[in-house]
Amino acid sequence: MTMAFWAALSAALAVAAGAFGAHGAASPQAADWLRTGAHYQLVHAVAVLALVQALPGARGPAGLLLAGAALFAATLYAMALGAPRWFGAITPVGGLMLIAGWLWAAALFWRTTRA
Repeated sequence: MTMAFWAALSAALAVAAGAFGAHGAASPQAADWLRTGAHYQLVHAVAVLALVQALPGARGPAGLLLAGAALFAATLYAMALGAPRWFGAITPVGGLMLIAGWLWAAALFWRTTRA
């Protein structure tokens, strides 16, 4: 499967989670978790689509962005659906993966533009 496929699938899941948060969440806290997860997941899905078009060899950082967004969002979605709150301790791992993916992309852009 291509990175674009996974990014598009991620975007679709983000829209579904956001819609559920807006219309079916059990509590305001659950709605907030769904909204936050959907926001991060959707932004990074679109970013991956742009990144793989703009930068040859961006599969690594794009994959890290997708995985980080998935982990970040999934833990929030899980808590919104009733998982224990300690799942929130996993959320920052996804955030760190996002930061690492952006730094990796920045390094590739730096190398590409300096060549």
